Amino acid sequence: MKIIDAQVHLWSQAIIPPVSNHRQIQSFSAEELLTEMAAAGVDGALIHPPFSWDPTSNALSIEACKKYPDRFAILGQFPPGDRSNETLIAAWRQQPGMLGFRWVFAYGDQPRQLQEGQFDWIWPAVEKAGLPVAMLAGNFLDKFRWIAETHPNLTLIIDHCGLKSGAKDEAALEHFDKLLPLAKLPNVALKATGAPGYSTQPYPFRNLHDPLHRLFDAFGPDRFFWGTDITRMPCSYRQCVTFFTEELPWLKGEDLEKVMGRGLAKWIGWNFKF
Repeated sequence: MKIIDAQVHLWSQAIIPPVSNHRQIQSFSAEELLTEMAAAGVDGALIHPPFSWDPTSNALSIEACKKYPDRFAILGQFPPGDRSNETLIAAWRQQPGMLGFRWVFAYGDQPRQLQEGQFDWIWPAVEKAGLPVAMLAGNFLDKFRWIAETHPNLTLIIDHCGLKSGAKDEAALEHFDKLLPLAKLPNVALKATGAPGYSTQPYPFRNLHDPLHRLFDAFGPDRFFWGTDITRMPCSYRQCVTFFTEELPWLKGEDLEKVMGRGLAKWIGWNFKF
């Protein structure tokens, strides 16, 4: 079984310290990531450029895809507050490895601007271009639902299990009952990335087993994607893998293959060689 990590970061400079408990290092290269992937048994990874601490990370990610085209793809971004960037959307996938977009909407005035609709010009443009968009939607589930329902042909992904950012254990499930109904929207998928970071328990994070099962049952194997955000995980890369492949008895066979990579590749249009 080949495995794709649905979320990793690369950076060559940190103009501010990496956020959200990421490794406090100045750079993390494609070669360093590939070494860790090899030790964990991971075959490919979807890069999310960390614009907040390295504004050059889009270009760095493109260079990684040029050098390792069979290993990496990208969900990139541009500053969403600058509407002149709309001209970039039509040719976005012409950049090496670039498959779509990912925004967090958590920095500065972005949460307020998002709620006020200042970024609403993005959704019809990206929908028209047929590009997927991932968002840290657990922070704004009502707005995310509006986006998904208003643009039914827009391919969307909820990041980090849709749980409450920065919270752990039961507190991370604060909006769980609002999250699960989003699975009824056929244009919405969920990345089960960063899961170990939501638990204070040691591996295998048993208090997360039931919430993950409920999310899997809601979204199904075609819209539920494994991944790590490895540079801030509290366990080893290999344990991030075996948490899903060995510790969840309800995840087996073809469903497991989809969750560990096939589903993600199909959802975002990545012609990965399985």
